[in-house]
Order: sequence, then C-alpha cells, then structure tokens
Amino acid sequence: MRRIALGVQYVGTTWSGYQKQPDRNTVQDRLEIALEKFACTPLATTCAGRTDAGVHGIEQVIHFDTELDRATQSWVRGVNTFLPDSIAVRWAHQPPAELDGLEFHARFSARSRTYHYVLYNHPTPSALLAGRAGWVFRPLDLDAMREAARHLVGEHDFSAFRAASCQANTPVKLMHEVSIQRYGDVIVFTVRASAFLHHMVRNIVGSLVYVGVGRQQPGWMAEVLASRSRDVAAPTFMPDGLYLAKIDYDPRWGLPQEAASPLPWL
Repeated sequence: MRRIALGVQYVGTTWSGYQKQPDRNTVQDRLEIALEKFACTPLATTCAGRTDAGVHGIEQVIHFDTELDRATQSWVRGVNTFLPDSIAVRWAHQPPAELDGLEFHARFSARSRTYHYVLYNHPTPSALLAGRAGWVFRPLDLDAMREAARHLVGEHDFSAFRAASCQANTPVKLMHEVSIQRYGDVIVFTVRASAFLHHMVRNIVGSLVYVGVGRQQPGWMAEVLASRSRDVAAPTFMPDGLYLAKIDYDPRWGLPQEAASPLPWL
C-alpha cells in the first residue's frame, strides 16, 4: 500500500465548499470522481483543512492510499484530465513510508496553515475581481489595522471569532502572524496559525475592517479577544477573497510545495 500526497488548487466560487456533501457539488467530490476515473477504483481522500463555499485554495494538500504502482507525475496529468478548469492538481509526491515512527497525514502532519484574504478597496466594485476578492468602498487605515492585528499574535482563546457551528475540540490556537499589505487598490491580509476555527479568518478580517474604517479603535481588538464572545466581534466577512494559501510541513517529508505568493494569482 502506498500513500500519495497531492497539492490541489481550486477556485471555490461555484463549489459548495471543499468537503463532500450529498449534492456532490464540492471540490472533494469532483476530485474523488476524477481519481476514480483515472485509477479505475474508488480512492478516499483526506485534506489538510476544509474550506467553505466560495473559498479558494492556492495549495490544498490531500493524501490517499492505493495499491497502484504508477509514476508520481502520472497522478498529476492523469487526474487533471478528468477535472474541471476550476480545479487542478499541481503536484504529486509519495512521502517516506515512515519518519520517526510516524506516517505522513495531510491534516495531522501539518505544523501550521496560512490564509490570504484579498480585499479590493475602491469606491466602486471591480467586475474582474468578482468572486475573487472582498470589497470595501470606504478608505481603510492600514496603520490602525496593523496595530489592532498585533493583539492577535500569540496563543489565545479565539472564541470571539468562532462560528456557532464550529466543531473544533478547543478554541485555543497559536497565531504566528497577521500581516497586512497594500498593492494599489488591493489589500492582502496574511494570517498564519497552528490551526483555525470555523469562520475564524473571515471574522478576524471583518473586525479589522471595523478598525480600518474608524468604527472601532485598534485597542478594541484586545477587548474582543478577551470577551470570548462572538457577539462582540464584527459580522462574518464575505468568503470571496479568502484563499487557503499554504500548509506547512516538516521538510523531511519532501513535499514539492510551491512558494506562497502575497497575491494568489502571482
């Protein structure tokens, strides 16, 4: 039995999220259909992290087990033959069968996860970025948002940014980084943590936008965090600009991952 890892990229606009659902209109459904057509046998997959409807994946990582002996690159070309244009396998790799007594696992071997949120900040919306970026028409104060974001770095209880439907065992996560960069009219929020709660990134972005437009002061973010109450934070921001950017693994697994870009399309 071989364990194969794949790097998968997708535009989530037309999909009902990543995880399988009864209507089969998800990224995982279409990926497993393509795998079965290529392998001529059903193959169950496990992903590094589920994404919601409308959320995109720059590099989702999945694994599956198979008895088939095929060239690694054939999994890329072969599976892509059966995928729609909005989903693509970018690389394939067979991790070492055993590393320090552990077997590679797309979810449990991950050390951290990085998301980008792309926000178009302009008085009028962009037709070209529809479904690919969030939009705020009021000017945003980046310095205020950056000051607010500093309160989120470190190990905290992120209950204030947790969706009611979240199934995580604990709301305590280690936030490694929250950075905010402007590229013309496009603002990119980069958030890296040990793991994320359901809607956590979108709830954080919504609260940072409240600070950016002047509805709240930067210190309010610390109050939100300390409250541990979802009612105190800003509403959940739209999914359009959210991208699962990168999953961090021990280099010894040898995954041929691509370098994370500050803008998803670069």
